Amino acid sequence: MAAVTRGSFSVFRRLVSQQYRRRCFRLQTFRSVRTLQPLSSTWDRKLQMFSSRTLHTTMVNQGPIVQFKLSDIGEGIMEVTVKEWYVKEGDKVSQFDSICEVQSDKASVTITSRYDGVIRKLYYDVDATALVGKPLVDIETESSSEVIQEEDVVETPAMAREEHTHQEIKGHKTQATPAVRRLAMENNIKLSEVVGTGKDGRILKEDILNFLAKQTGAILPPAPFQEIQTPPPAAPTAAAAARPLSIPPAVKPPPITKPAFTGKDVTEPLKGFQKAMVKTMTAALKIPHFGYCDEVDLSRLVSLRSELKSVSESRGVRLSYMPFFIKAASLGLLHFPILNASVDEGCQNITYKASHNIGLAMDTSQGLLVPNVKNVQLLSVLEIAQELNRLQTLGAAGQLGAADLSGGTFTLSNIGSIGGTYAKPVILPPEVTIGALGKIQVLPRFDVAGQVVRAHIMQVSWSADHRIIDGATMCRFSNLWRDYLENPATMVLDLK
Repeated sequence: MAAVTRGSFSVFRRLVSQQYRRRCFRLQTFRSVRTLQPLSSTWDRKLQMFSSRTLHTTMVNQGPIVQFKLSDIGEGIMEVTVKEWYVKEGDKVSQFDSICEVQSDKASVTITSRYDGVIRKLYYDVDATALVGKPLVDIETESSSEVIQEEDVVETPAMAREEHTHQEIKGHKTQATPAVRRLAMENNIKLSEVVGTGKDGRILKEDILNFLAKQTGAILPPAPFQEIQTPPPAAPTAAAAARPLSIPPAVKPPPITKPAFTGKDVTEPLKGFQKAMVKTMTAALKIPHFGYCDEVDLSRLVSLRSELKSVSESRGVRLSYMPFFIKAASLGLLHFPILNASVDEGCQNITYKASHNIGLAMDTSQGLLVPNVKNVQLLSVLEIAQELNRLQTLGAAGQLGAADLSGGTFTLSNIGSIGGTYAKPVILPPEVTIGALGKIQVLPRFDVAGQVVRAHIMQVSWSADHRIIDGATMCRFSNLWRDYLENPATMVLDLK
């Protein structure tokens, strides 16, 4: 600090001396030496006052300017799109303050500051493409703070991948970001007691929140989400019974939707998740798809879910049909592990996945996203429902992170929540199987006695990588999955 002060004062003294000589030269041209004497004394006193004030300001405000670079957020991502700035030039920031939100082709990431200081420069405009490893902002750090030459990318509920630090706890390293450690400290949570779900056991913010929820009994509120609904039974009304048969009942006209786009043609580049879809679907075209369709009678499952719905709601969990579909798929994968595998790019090696990370294709405001429920083989139906509630909440808020979107091994698409019966789902590489679930319809079917009964029918469409999966394997898996759902009590026999 002393060296900085002496250097600053030397520069300032030379500047003042030059201004003083020029001033004296102009005064000597028009005035006598006698007049210059008191003027020079007055000017000298003013310069001393100005010097003192300016030097004080320099000592307080001067600090090193650090180029805050965009760190590697993993998953091979080399560029992101700046979606929103939370600061502007001249704003004062502290550690862990949000700087901006960026979006990759996989997830949205909130970038937070690692330094205390003032924002001096923003390198990108909104919707501009920022490159990993390049400066994002310039921060004038406080002279008393320690300047760290690394960037901090902190994970929110919506984050891609986090830079982690290590802490020695009872002989092993617990991996978590400073923000996660701060959250744990504020809630008096020991990191050694939290099970990390991130890569290599890294503790994420969601792990802290889930641990806290289990301790307090709180449950994250589910977001409004469209699920596969069974049509309610049509109860005849008195007006309908009194209406003559020749007069058809009044049909409610469908709502008129306004066009989404009018005007001139607009061309814009593909960004974010749209760009990721182009890449994924282009790779999927190289896979020979084997398609298989079937129908499932969900009448018993509908009754079971209606019985359990109130129980799950009393525990703060919204129970849909999807947890049963996912758990039945996991039980089937135990018998047909090749459907839970992946192949390399050259299709020379096959990897059988130990974890059943079953993805759910989700329609969000950001486009098609496929978060996955991790380790379904270890979860109960209620735990799967709770995890789906969390993913749906994050999806509705646009905060799904790479930890939620990566690592999938098997996928189900509930396209029936929007409409339709059969589909032709496209495999998501490097996975080898995907299923599309149609809407549930009440249709007439024959029972074992040959009587026509009302049945809740759902169609399912499977696609498998025909390079490693033959039709018979896909058919046998589908039969087993269907049996679990048509007779949900049999699932209890195989639960662990």
